[in-house]
Amino acid sequence: MRTPRHLPAALVALLALAAATACSDGGTRGTLPGHGSAGTWFVQSLTVGGKTLTAPSVARVTFPQAEPDQATGNYGCNGFTAEVTHDGASAITVKPGSTTAMACENTEFETAFAKLLTGRLTVDRQPNRLTLKTDDGSTIAMSSEPPAPDAPLTTTAWTVTSLVSGQSAASLPAEAAGKAVFTISADLAVSGSLGCNRFSAKATGDGAQLTFGPLTTTRMACEGPVGEVERKLTELFAASPLTWRVNGGTLTLTAPDGTGLTATAASAAE
Repeated sequence: MRTPRHLPAALVALLALAAATACSDGGTRGTLPGHGSAGTWFVQSLTVGGKTLTAPSVARVTFPQAEPDQATGNYGCNGFTAEVTHDGASAITVKPGSTTAMACENTEFETAFAKLLTGRLTVDRQPNRLTLKTDDGSTIAMSSEPPAPDAPLTTTAWTVTSLVSGQSAASLPAEAAGKAVFTISADLAVSGSLGCNRFSAKATGDGAQLTFGPLTTTRMACEGPVGEVERKLTELFAASPLTWRVNGGTLTLTAPDGTGLTATAASAAE
C-alpha cells in the first residue's frame, strides 16, 4: 500500500525504527531478486568529491518490493522516507519524502547521504553488496550484512593502521605495521607502544574529545620508518585535544589541524 509522502516526524521515526527492528529480528535483508535492491541495506560509506565518509552504524535504507512505493531509512541520525521507482535492474530514481528533524552531531555524513540519495542512481549489484552511483561519480556503498557493533573506546587494544593528514590517509609502512598499539583504561590511563618505545600517559575526556597529558616513554633510539611513525604519533598526542570516533572496530583520533590516526580494535584488554 502506498504511504503518503508527507508524514509527521514522529511517524517517520517509527517507520525507520520498524525497518531497523525487522532486520535485527531476522527480517529481510538486502537481496537480489527482481530489480535487485529490495530489502534492507546497511550503508558502509559514501564517496563524494574525492572524499570517503564512513557511515555511522544506524545509516541504512529499506527499499520496497513493489513500485512505485515508499522506501524508509536512516541518514545516520534522522529517519526518512522516499519514493522509489525502478528503471529495470540498472537504475533507480529516488524522490525524497519526509524526514525527522533531530539535532545531530555527524551533520556532514547526514547532509551528504541525503544529497546523494536523490534523483537517478545507477545500480551495481554484487553478492551481498549494492552500490548506487550518481551522474558525477559519487557513490553509496551498502551491504546486506549489518555492521559490527562499535568497540568500546576504553579497555580495547587499538593497533594503529594509518596516519591521517587532512582528507588523506596513509597506511603505515611495512616495517612499522602492527607495532604501534595502545590501550585506554576505564580511568583514561593510556599505555602502549609508539612503534619502538613504550609509553604511558594520562588522558582527560570531554564528550568526543580526549586531551593527553605528557608522554612518559622508554628511550631506545628509533630510526627509519619505525622512528618516523613514532615521531608523528608523539606529535599527534601532544596536539590535544583530539576528537575521537569509534565506528565498528575502527577508532579515529583527529587533531585540530586535521592530522590524526586510525586504529583497529584487536582484543579487549584485561
